[in-house]
Amino acid sequence: MTPGRVVILTVGALAAIAATSASGLAAMSAQGFGAQMADAMTRMHQAMMAPQSGDPDRDFAAMMIPHHQGAVEMAQAELAYGKDERLRRLAQAIIVEQNQEIAVMRQALAERKKP
Repeated sequence: MTPGRVVILTVGALAAIAATSASGLAAMSAQGFGAQMADAMTRMHQAMMAPQSGDPDRDFAAMMIPHHQGAVEMAQAELAYGKDERLRRLAQAIIVEQNQEIAVMRQALAERKKP
């Protein structure tokens, strides 16, 4: 565009620009959400595959901690990208409850003798 030149956009052109921008933002948001969820799932699955000790209580806690941490990370993605207030409230509850359960399992592991 050259200086001093006036560009007149029709209402239709403005609507098209707005729609393109909105769809672009939605696509970026979806990619961010998808990437965050995929990262959480990858970390969770890798950590859950730790070698077992033969102690069912220890192994249960050791595998469930990353499972719960994955749920926390997925709930954080919902809070970052989700719009449904019911699901956002559920995500908030998941974060609180899963973190409390992680703390219980970590304490139980700390109190157990190592194999």
